[in-house]
Amino acid sequence: MLKFMMLFKRCIEMLRRNVWVLLAGVVTALGSTFSWAAGELVIYSGRKDKFVEPVVERFTEQTGIKVLLHSGESTALLNKMQIEGVRTQADLYLSNDAGNLQRGSELGLFQPLPESLVDAVPPTLRAPDNSWVGLSARARVLVVNKNAADLGWVKSVFDLADPRLAGRLGITTSANESYIAGVTVYMEEAGKEKIRDWLKGMKANVDGQVFNKHSKIVSAVANGQKDVGLVNHYYIYRHLAKEPDAPIEIRLPDQDGMGVAWNVAGVAVSKHSKQQALARKFVEFVVSSEGQKIFAEVNREYPTVPGVDAAPEVPAADSYKVADVPMAKLGELRDATIDLIESVGMP
Repeated sequence: MLKFMMLFKRCIEMLRRNVWVLLAGVVTALGSTFSWAAGELVIYSGRKDKFVEPVVERFTEQTGIKVLLHSGESTALLNKMQIEGVRTQADLYLSNDAGNLQRGSELGLFQPLPESLVDAVPPTLRAPDNSWVGLSARARVLVVNKNAADLGWVKSVFDLADPRLAGRLGITTSANESYIAGVTVYMEEAGKEKIRDWLKGMKANVDGQVFNKHSKIVSAVANGQKDVGLVNHYYIYRHLAKEPDAPIEIRLPDQDGMGVAWNVAGVAVSKHSKQQALARKFVEFVVSSEGQKIFAEVNREYPTVPGVDAAPEVPAADSYKVADVPMAKLGELRDATIDLIESVGMP
C-alpha cells in the first residue's frame, strides 16, 4: 500500500512537472522576459523558505549574487529536475533528506564538487563522490510527557514496540521521509528481522492511529493525549519556544549502543547549471562557519562542520552517540526500507 501511495504521488507530480516543462518550452520559444536573469542563482529547494532565506540573504549581502528560491517538496523537485534534463533552470538542489540527495546522485543529476570545497564536512555526511554535501543534521529522538506514569524504562526506540505503550504512542505515517530514514538506519545496524518485529510492535501499539506531522505528535504528548512519541529533535524545541511550561522532555535513545539516528539536509550543484562557478560559491558559503551557523541555527539543527556550535538549547552533538551509518545509505537502501515497512503493513 505504501509503495502504491508513493507511486501514485510521483505520477501526479510528474504530470504537474510535464505541464511546467511544456510552459517553460513555450516561454523560451517566444523569447519571453519571463526567465531568470543571468548571474542569478536558482535553487530548487525542498525546505520551507523561512529556513533558507536567512542564509540566502546573507550570501547575497556578501557576494552580490542574487538567489531565486523555487520551493516545493524534495521528491517532487527531484522528479522535476529529472524530467527537465538539460532544460532545467536549477543551478542547485536543496533537500531536507539525504535519501533524495543520494537518489539524485544515482540519477546523474548533480555535478560532483571538488574535495577541497567540501572536506570540512565529514565523509559520512556527504556523497561518496561529493555530488552532494550535508549542511545540517537532525536527530531521531523520543518526546516524553513528564507527568506520564511509569515511563522510566523507555530509553530506546525499540522500547516503543513494548505492549505497555498500547494506545500511548505517537508516530508519523510511514510515508514520512524522516520515518523512512530512521528505519533505514535501524535496519542497517540491527538487521531486517529485528526491525520487522519492532515495526509490528509499534503497529499494534498505535492501532492505525498515526500523525501526518511531527509537530502534532509533540502537541499530543504535551497535552496528554499520548505519553511518548518518535520525532525529529527540533520539533520539541519549537514547541517549547512557544510553550516553555509544556510538560515534555527529550530522550536521546541509545538503542543498546547503536546510537541516535541522524538525517541531513544538504545541497547539490545541478549537472546542467550554466552557472556552476556561482553555484559553487553558494556551496562554499553554506559550508563556511558563518553559513553553517545561520543554516543550522534557524531550525535548531546540528551544523555538519565540526566546531560550529548548534543552537544553545539543543543537546550538544558530542554529548551522545550518533549511529555509524553513512548518510548515503539512506538513499541506497530506501527501496529495501520501503519493502520492509510495506511487508508489515505500517499505516
